[in-house]
Amino acid sequence: MSAIKITVLSAPACELCEHAKAVLARVGRDHDLDVEELSTQTEQGRRLMVEHRVAFPPGIFLDGEPFSYGRLSERKLRRELERRSAPQAS
Repeated sequence: MSAIKITVLSAPACELCEHAKAVLARVGRDHDLDVEELSTQTEQGRRLMVEHRVAFPPGIFLDGEPFSYGRLSERKLRRELERRSAPQAS
């Protein structure tokens, strides 16, 4: 199985963004993650915020799909990663 691409929309001096990065570092010990950080101050970051109605940073995207914004729940993220890595029944 390939790595799950996670995009973190972050802002400068953002406590919740630092929390999200710490959560991703812990979860990354157990799951194959490809984490990319994107500033909300870039054109692409602003576009994603508006397009996906991210109310405030951090915005978390899994494989390009919006997952959450604000305080990242480690439990919710782990459940979703487990669901995605489970073998699919035919």
